[in-house]
Amino acid sequence: MNEFKNWEEMSTLEQYACQYWDMHKDAYGVRPRGIDTSSWTEADFEMEFASLGAVIQQEEVVRCAAETEAVRGFEMRVQRILACGAKDRAMALRWIHEAEGTNGDDEFLCWTVGLPYRYFVDNTKG
Repeated sequence: MNEFKNWEEMSTLEQYACQYWDMHKDAYGVRPRGIDTSSWTEADFEMEFASLGAVIQQEEVVRCAAETEAVRGFEMRVQRILACGAKDRAMALRWIHEAEGTNGDDEFLCWTVGLPYRYFVDNTKG
């Protein structure tokens, strides 16, 4: 049976291959498939890292804008539910959890409606 090498035991090219694998996922949301990096040099990886880094930065801008819009829409939703009869924010959130099928799991609700991770922990709204 082959044992995995730890990071320090890997060559620079092996480390770069791992880094490429992760950066591609960060940039495009999926691991690279059908890309043979076995003949790549350090320079090849470094060029790809620069390209992937630019994509990751662009995606971060898009993600932040989408989360900002999700927060705005979510808070408007809470206000509408309060106006429709929820006695307080906690009740409105329970109703939203029920509607979204998130069973009271705040982090699942964040993922479901596009809110930033830890939105309910990091914000003292209410």
